[in-house]
Amino acid sequence: MKHWLDALTERLENEPAVVRVVMANVLGSAPREAGACMLVSRGGISGTIGGGHMEWKAIGIARAMLEEGAPGRFDRLSLGATLGQCCGGVVELWFERFSTKDIAFIEEARAASRSGRPVVLRTRIDATGPIQRALVECESDTPSAVLAGLREETTLAERIDPARTDVWIFGAGHVGSALVRTLAGMPYRITWVDSREEQFAPSLTGKLPDDVTVLVSDTPADEAKHAPPGAFHIVLTHSHDLDYDICKALLARGDFAWTGLIGSKTKAAKFRHRMERQGFTPQQIARITCPIGVDGIDSKLPAAIAIAVSAQLLRAVESSTLKSSRDSGEEGPTAATAAGQREQHRAEKRLDSRSRRNDDLAARKS
Repeated sequence: MKHWLDALTERLENEPAVVRVVMANVLGSAPREAGACMLVSRGGISGTIGGGHMEWKAIGIARAMLEEGAPGRFDRLSLGATLGQCCGGVVELWFERFSTKDIAFIEEARAASRSGRPVVLRTRIDATGPIQRALVECESDTPSAVLAGLREETTLAERIDPARTDVWIFGAGHVGSALVRTLAGMPYRITWVDSREEQFAPSLTGKLPDDVTVLVSDTPADEAKHAPPGAFHIVLTHSHDLDYDICKALLARGDFAWTGLIGSKTKAAKFRHRMERQGFTPQQIARITCPIGVDGIDSKLPAAIAIAVSAQLLRAVESSTLKSSRDSGEEGPTAATAAGQREQHRAEKRLDSRSRRNDDLAARKS
């Protein structure tokens, strides 16, 4: 999944200006989440804010900005009959024009996004002056997009460090390859492990997505010990014994979010009995999901299995995120919304505080 800063850089290599459209805030039901964006230029469109008449209207606004040279604007749209949509929510769209003059700042932002630290891009649209941009370090729990309006000035603070879920795939056979292709475009950082280097030949894998790291290892089970805490694992190697060793290594450390193992109910039972004999508790063993794939899909085609497993993985990722929210003390949709609003308010205060400190430092230097 390509970062919008990288896509923007590529666009500006061939075109003089691009308008970025951001779903800056969402109230109620909407086709995309806050932080979703698309790039609009004379040469085409990349990304989406949800499609439909809303997106069509946004594209029209962006193209008008390209013709007029307008730097930025902010629009609030109701997703009702006027737009031919029945979502019922309200979206606040942020339009920002980038040109080749902004390339130096974009490169600085790209470097910050890859630094491994939580960073926000803080942008101000002021009716009386040019767009102002600044990079500010933030807390790890800062929301993806925070919108604030003060009279004629509107500010958007958005995370530019990529939100990536770590997914480790053990096995580069037919199903493993199909799974990697199916997961392309998802916000996952994939580590693909196999002991057979020839399985990663371009003639077999094709061009791999940017977020896939290939790891050739004689001992894949040892690599499982080095996966980051909270990762999601899918085990589907060419060897049942190797599958077992990987699952055993993951259970021994215990800090994974979810593990799925390809196989039949018979394989699952054999693994379960073997693990019991080696001292693992029923609670530990139950954390290995086997068979894998959502119910109702019986096809054994690699592509079909990949679709079923991808759907199950997505459900596991979203369930894990929801559980984290509940563990923090919030329950239910209303509470979750309230928590989000409180966090947004805290984030705005933190960012304003940092911005004032940066302004003070700049004033002292001058």
